[in-house]
Amino acid sequence: MYTKEMLITDPDQSGKRVKAVVRNYVAADYEELIRIQAESFPPPYPEELLWSHEQLTSHVQHYPVGAICIEVDGELAGSMTSLRMQWDPAHPASHTWAEVTDDGYIRNHNPDGNTLYIVDLCVRPKYRKWGLAQLMMQAMYHLVIAQGMDRLLGAGRMPGYHLVADQLSAQEYLEQVAAGERRDPVISFLLRCGRMPVGVTADYLDDEESCNYAALMEWQNPFR
Repeated sequence: MYTKEMLITDPDQSGKRVKAVVRNYVAADYEELIRIQAESFPPPYPEELLWSHEQLTSHVQHYPVGAICIEVDGELAGSMTSLRMQWDPAHPASHTWAEVTDDGYIRNHNPDGNTLYIVDLCVRPKYRKWGLAQLMMQAMYHLVIAQGMDRLLGAGRMPGYHLVADQLSAQEYLEQVAAGERRDPVISFLLRCGRMPVGVTADYLDDEESCNYAALMEWQNPFR
């Protein structure tokens, strides 16, 4: 199981440092994790896509080391969930979130899969300037290396795309964000975390802001 303690800077209190802990989440965390999801993904994000007790239980049953959360000064502030899958980069088939995550239950987790797939990432809004998402992403990179996988893979929302969808294809939008010509709240963050764009997948989520597209992005294990 994973536990990492560190001191991080409170951006609102002139450099004050507080303790943060990245660890695997357990049953006692479920209620708070569901509250964090509701805060992190307000409408128009579909309410039915927020975690349930049954889904969180399934994460811990099928791949406990791939289910992490982060605490700040003892308060749960975010979570990140993953599964292992087999993926062929030469033939990156299009997929939906429901297909690749088993509707969020990850019962399709493959213990021998060559790829760590990110199911979900969320951070409580009041902590979004603290760099917590990057810390959880680093923990997932550690997992890729520790378990000898080839890569981390995930499909990121493109919430800025709807603003220019009448001018650009989803692929063109991704390319412009990757080139630094545009900024997207999610894709620009993933680029800062070292993720590389692979392409776009259509009908990934019922997501008005992204026009149902998502950007497929990977991080390759440098030791493979």
